Amino acid sequence: MTQEDLELVLSHYPANKKDGLLPILQEIQLHNGYLTDELLAKVGAYLGIPANKVYGVATFYDQFRFHPHGQYHIRVCRGTACHLVGSSTFVEEIEKQLKVTAGNTSKDRKYSLEITNCMGACESSPIVQINETFHTRVNAGDLDKIIRTLKEKTE
Repeated sequence: MTQEDLELVLSHYPANKKDGLLPILQEIQLHNGYLTDELLAKVGAYLGIPANKVYGVATFYDQFRFHPHGQYHIRVCRGTACHLVGSSTFVEEIEKQLKVTAGNTSKDRKYSLEITNCMGACESSPIVQINETFHTRVNAGDLDKIIRTLKEKTE
């Protein structure tokens, strides 16, 4: 994110007003894709909040990211309902086949993998989300097809 872009985002919020923190972080992430230590420090300086407090708020909320996602961002629900029907094995299989570890982006930046606590659709568990597409009631065969399709798209 350029300094100009950051200044444009900040111009929508009054300086030294702490209640602008969350919307500013959300808008920065929308434009930049993720938050950096440098951006957090600049937001803190603008709002008059120490950088470590800004970082503490940003890390508290699951919505904020601190590294770029891959071309295909994979989210696996590990809420109670999804876990009970086997979503934990999905993470292992995705890690093995796509060479990405949970919470990270693959070296080639094709895939990123995130484990979520709950996606709020327990009646459709287990759930795997790829970018904006939700796959519901996923079984091992479905997961194999999903992974195969992703590999084909990125080759």
